[in-house]
Amino acid sequence: MTTTTTAPATRPTPTPVVPNTPSRLRAWATRAPLLPALVFMIVVTQLPFVATLVISFFDWNALYPDARHFTGFGNYSEVLTDPDLRKSVLTTIVLTVSVVVASLVIGLALALLLDRRFKGRGLVRTLLIAPFLIVPVAAALLWKHVLYNPEYGLLNGLLHYVGGPQPDWISNTPLLAVELSLVWQWTPFMMLILLAGLQSRSPEHLEAARVDGAGPWQTFRYLTLPHLRRYLELGALLGSIYIVQNFDAVFTITSGGLGTANLPYTVYQSFYQAHENGLASAAGVLVVIGSIIIATFALRVVSSLFREEGSR
Repeated sequence: MTTTTTAPATRPTPTPVVPNTPSRLRAWATRAPLLPALVFMIVVTQLPFVATLVISFFDWNALYPDARHFTGFGNYSEVLTDPDLRKSVLTTIVLTVSVVVASLVIGLALALLLDRRFKGRGLVRTLLIAPFLIVPVAAALLWKHVLYNPEYGLLNGLLHYVGGPQPDWISNTPLLAVELSLVWQWTPFMMLILLAGLQSRSPEHLEAARVDGAGPWQTFRYLTLPHLRRYLELGALLGSIYIVQNFDAVFTITSGGLGTANLPYTVYQSFYQAHENGLASAAGVLVVIGSIIIATFALRVVSSLFREEGSR
């Protein structure tokens, strides 16, 4: 009787994975030109923010450098409980909401106008975009001296021509004066975003709505407005990021007086006038956190827009 023995099955030896060195070198060669920009961005933005974050935990007055001491979250508590600082936060919210809403409404109206074909549309579009291209300080100076001045301003000149009153716009309505200058400058930005949304509509859907007997208002309400929802959200979020941090108009037109001091101006006032470095740093950190939160939502809206366009 013979017995046969079966050799145990041997597992194949796994082949070691050797990294593809040339492809890695090509990848690093592709990234290498971006490294100086990355280092520059870290040095210019991130390191100062880290320093600001550290200073915000200290009771630090520049006039008394030897008296500084660690206070933890005391500066943040003061920012959130001090009446003047809370008022500046409320002013920031009111200024942001009013400017963004007004800019979106006017920008939508102008976008609907420019979406139509008419003679000279290119020239009109260029003129409407021009306010957004002006330096913010120059725009604020333009409104303060050319329009608002009670003696030689254009607004009072027009009122004098028709026999109306000639008020001191900045003294009587200071917050409205700041809001109007910002609305004038940011309406073109909203208009461009919404005009891009209008021109991305499907012509087939519009034609089908006309064939079904839908009027202009029904087309706008049930087709155009739902299509523009993402673009409206994007404009509101991007506009809010800027207006929350706005300093130029408040500083130039009213110098933060008459109840127009927003949070960025209060940060400037605390740092450069009161020399309260710790308190100003805490307020600045809160502004940055609020901007990051708004920017996060803005990036989500942008990514959703790209996904929608890619799926078409």
